Amino acid sequence: MKLATILSSLLLAVCAAGAAQAAPDLAKGEKIYKATCLACHGAGVMGAPKFGDKAAWKPRVGKGIPALYKSALDGFKMMPPRGGNAALKDDEVKSAVDFMTTKSS
Repeated sequence: MKLATILSSLLLAVCAAGAAQAAPDLAKGEKIYKATCLACHGAGVMGAPKFGDKAAWKPRVGKGIPALYKSALDGFKMMPPRGGNAALKDDEVKSAVDFMTTKSS
């Protein structure tokens, strides 16, 4: 019985640690959004879904976050790859996507 309690506690700790690591860094994403993405997503330039517009983001989020990451990294329609900031690393682009979708869906 004691072993089961120990193993159960260990499993909970591992799961909690994994969940904490998987949580998006919204502060990092907000910083990148303001520096790069706001120019188009703030005003809806050339069809970009506006930040906070739940109706515009719903079908995009419905395709799944991996699809949004791919669009942001590779470019989509009028949006250039990495939002036009080639210096952004993959994780930075993904943080911006996480920030926008968290606040817009």
